[in-house]
Amino acid sequence: MEIRKANNKDITRIDLLNEGEVPHVTSIGEKDWLHFLEIASEFVVVEHEGKIIGFMVSLREGVDYKSLNYNFFINHFKKFEYVDRIVISKEYQGNGFGRKLYEYLIEQNETPILCCEVNSKPANPDSYAFHERMGFHEKSKMITEAGEKVVSLMVRNT
Repeated sequence: MEIRKANNKDITRIDLLNEGEVPHVTSIGEKDWLHFLEIASEFVVVEHEGKIIGFMVSLREGVDYKSLNYNFFINHFKKFEYVDRIVISKEYQGNGFGRKLYEYLIEQNETPILCCEVNSKPANPDSYAFHERMGFHEKSKMITEAGEKVVSLMVRNT
């Protein structure tokens, strides 16, 4: 297993992994992935046996990112690391790769707080349980998309 910085050549595979997890993550286009390469504090992939099987995108406070969830954390914390998305290919979930990505992030992190959101509607109980095991707790809930989506806004002190 190797964790490394994502690059332009990885975008097609990253997008395929991301699309496999919709609606638990938002579908985005190539322009957005390239923007993440520019603004993310950490945009990494995890490779296993030479194949990208997952990725993580995290952002620090103060970057140009239009997200209701990110803005919630901007309004509540001066310094934080926000995990916008973490995806592990379905066939590799439950094998510790998500934990390894978080351990990598925690090792790199220079802030007192890690933040993320997990869908409550549509429900994503596996992700919620995973984040609780990683030490996250719910700070608040946010209802968006005219009630079609509810997220648990989660925080972990480092």
